[in-house]
Amino acid sequence: MKVGLNYWNYSTPGAPEQIGPALLKTARVAEQGGIDAFTVMDHYFQIEAYGQADEPMLEGYTTLGFLAAATEKMSLGLLVTGVTYRHPGLLAKIVTTLDVLSGGRAVLGIGASWYEREQRALGVPVVPMAERFERLEETLQICLQMWSDNDGGYGGTHYQLAETLCVPTALSRPHPPIMIGGGGERKTLLLVARYADACNIFATTPEDVAHKLEVLRRHCDAEGRDYDAITKTALLTRQILVETDPVLAEVEQYAALGISEVQVMPDPGRPVAEFTDELVTKALPRLQAIG
Repeated sequence: MKVGLNYWNYSTPGAPEQIGPALLKTARVAEQGGIDAFTVMDHYFQIEAYGQADEPMLEGYTTLGFLAAATEKMSLGLLVTGVTYRHPGLLAKIVTTLDVLSGGRAVLGIGASWYEREQRALGVPVVPMAERFERLEETLQICLQMWSDNDGGYGGTHYQLAETLCVPTALSRPHPPIMIGGGGERKTLLLVARYADACNIFATTPEDVAHKLEVLRRHCDAEGRDYDAITKTALLTRQILVETDPVLAEVEQYAALGISEVQVMPDPGRPVAEFTDELVTKALPRLQAIG
């Protein structure tokens, strides 16, 4: 089982001058300890399920660029990019830049976006859900075209590009992996089957994960896509250092279903570097032995 760390909390420590050093320390502990992937959220306010909107939050791709210079092996990505926050042509260029500067470690994690409070506050257009998914599909098409030999135009319903030139090209081959986050059965998992290299779903229960993966399998059959070619990842929703044995037992069930990577969220209120050090010491070897 591969393991990723999802760095979601910039409040410990919360002083602005301490955030950068805490990030660097955490990333180095994670990489030296054997963590495979490092992700951050794509939000501008802290999401209210985890705290208060006015808690510290950093822009995601700037943060990943900062971490690229301090790490060598871990993949780097957002969990996940909100599709309405960046024009798709610029998004492809941003991810390519991260891939080049990190030595081929960028992952395009992407989803339909949802946090309307920050969107309204910062002037991001709020569009209906159906349109968000239309924009997500066009964004995926544009990114794939920009990472191909076709540098011609793109004409969609929501986006029109006169050229899709992207130089330098990404180091990842054939392109930075595309991971779509979410478990929506009619739209999200269909787009996974149609475009993605990986999916990320919430690890709520083994029964729910099994159901989501079966839906994905049906979409793959309908799209003529090899289900086994898609990497299945999951975001753990339980505190692994608080409920270690029960969580590991669940991860074993997820592995049996085909999940090959889990993302771990640090416990709220704890310094993330401290959490990460305990994670790699106490839980990581047991996680890596699964599957």
